[in-house]
Amino acid sequence: MTASPPSGAEPGLSDGERHAQGMVVRREVLSDAHVDRAIANTTELTADFQDFITRVAWGDIWSRPGLDRRGRSIAVLTALMALGHHEELAMHFRAALRNGLTVGEIREVILQAGLYCGVPAANTAFRIAAEVFEQ
Repeated sequence: MTASPPSGAEPGLSDGERHAQGMVVRREVLSDAHVDRAIANTTELTADFQDFITRVAWGDIWSRPGLDRRGRSIAVLTALMALGHHEELAMHFRAALRNGLTVGEIREVILQAGLYCGVPAANTAFRIAAEVFEQ
């Protein structure tokens, strides 16, 4: 059996090519302004992590053909709610809008996820969503 490329990576892509592909997707999903801020705030301590998430999260996983970006946003919003990662919700609510979800669809995601993640998670998600959508 031969080794397969890293999760989602196109066969033969170098780390540099995966990083470049990841940067394109990251900018399309999160916005140039967000990515520019993240890059500007990169330190010696966080540089390897920034490279890792750009290559793996954005260059490999978000670049896979198995789900469209709307579906990926739904999965991400649900996971963030379930795990209580509220610091990431606002960014990913904005990303979900960029990925084609409507405010109404995001409301339904929060309601659906609230059944399985719990009422407190849904309450917090609705509060953060309201703040994002008021902007």
